[in-house]
Amino acid sequence: MFSKANNKATQIAQDVRPDLNKAVPSIISAGLSIEGHLASAGEVQVDGTVNGDIRCKSLIVGVKGSVFGEVIAQTVRMHGSIKGMIRAKSVFLASTARMSGDVEHESLAIEPGAYMEGHCKRISEANLTPIMEDRRPPRPEAVPTSGLSGPRLAPAPKPAIVAA
Repeated sequence: MFSKANNKATQIAQDVRPDLNKAVPSIISAGLSIEGHLASAGEVQVDGTVNGDIRCKSLIVGVKGSVFGEVIAQTVRMHGSIKGMIRAKSVFLASTARMSGDVEHESLAIEPGAYMEGHCKRISEANLTPIMEDRRPPRPEAVPTSGLSGPRLAPAPKPAIVAA
């Protein structure tokens, strides 16, 4: 008698629980400008401006979005602009895209009307995998200082934003 009700309650609780693999994308909205590096284990959507490197699983650059820096991702869908290198398994440039820099890819699609200035180089998945595994930005190193009792952290050149 109690086991049936318990099983139904457990089933309902499991259906309501959010799936951690289907996370909401991190969105840089149109009015936002970020100075620094971004690292995410999920999807990043840029509709604003990012001045720094981006490492993520999937990157979408909106029509008004712009990135100035290196992009390392599994997939890149570009509708806006990127100035810097892209290294990704799959790269798609829409007709509104403006790319200035080199692209290293396994798969590349460019719609008519897209602007592309740079070199395209096909790479195998084996060459891409080691770079994708390390998504964490480097940590500042301790710098010994004279006259102080202990080590002091060196200032980071740019702040890092990490989304999990």
